[in-house]
Amino acid sequence: MAVNPPLITLLGATGFVGSALLRELAARPVRIRAVSRRPAAVPADARAEVEVRAADLTEPGEMAAAVAGAHLVVHATLYSAATATWRVEDGDPAAERVNVGLVRDLVAALADREPGPPPGVLFTGAASQVGPTDKPVLDGSEEDRPAGAYDRQKLAAERLLLDASARGVLRGTSVRLPTVFGYGPHSTARDRGVVSAMARRALAGDAITMWHDGTVRRDLLYIDDLARALAAGVDHLDALAGRHWLLGTGEARPLGPVFEELAALVARRTGKPPVPVVSVEPPAHSEAGDFSDVVIDPSGFRSATGWSPHTPFTEALRRTVDHLADEALRESPGAGRPGPGRPAGAERAAGGRG
Repeated sequence: MAVNPPLITLLGATGFVGSALLRELAARPVRIRAVSRRPAAVPADARAEVEVRAADLTEPGEMAAAVAGAHLVVHATLYSAATATWRVEDGDPAAERVNVGLVRDLVAALADREPGPPPGVLFTGAASQVGPTDKPVLDGSEEDRPAGAYDRQKLAAERLLLDASARGVLRGTSVRLPTVFGYGPHSTARDRGVVSAMARRALAGDAITMWHDGTVRRDLLYIDDLARALAAGVDHLDALAGRHWLLGTGEARPLGPVFEELAALVARRTGKPPVPVVSVEPPAHSEAGDFSDVVIDPSGFRSATGWSPHTPFTEALRRTVDHLADEALRESPGAGRPGPGRPAGAERAAGGRG
């Protein structure tokens, strides 16, 4: 390892996105401070020098301690509601404290540092921040008009960061993520998104349910490709700083055929007939964005970083099914189905974004 390699602070190191990025960055000769509420799992073959820091970042002083001396900060924290989805209620102070307040604390901590080159900050935003739009393809030039509480909070946090970047407090960028899904051989965090939720339903023998007719399209990005994208963002932060960027595969898939393919992969794994894919009435908490296509043009990010997704979509689905099937067997030996702990109530119908 090089003498005094750069220190990267990774906030949210045990989350779905953060844990995948930790695995990616740990293969490099860098120093990483992995910060999360519970201790992060360090890859056994890590080349990086990894400091594991368990901390509640909402507590006074914890953010400043977490980013002290960091050359670059990756902000991948996310409020996890009791429903175990990304959705938050309007006026939920706990959600605002995490989704917005932590960025406010981060900016304050970096502004209070000793004079020197401003540190880099990469923030994980959401493509849905733009809100409902008539634009057929999103390219990052759209005016943001978020509708739901989650999207408004993510946008508020992003604006705090980019304002601080404009003032020279830090060199900041926001990478807005599409629908991310999946598991790989070394996954350590739960995917609460819609693809894995429906895979769990199929493995349990339950129908895959949708809040629409299946024609709603989503840009679906596999978790390992996302981790490589964020690592590329770390490498090219100077080129990205000062604005937000859209991330995606560039291909939007109708969710009906996606779920039918998922049901077929589960059937191949279990030896049982494919479960049906059915439409159901949407719940009261559904939002307009749940029924709108999300088609992303990620060419700007690709041009700036050289990144592109590598994992074929069917292979990504297969890996996800295999992981969840193995998980179900571990939870209920000999039965091939998830045990009593399967959170069926939390596995929502496919609104499409999560």
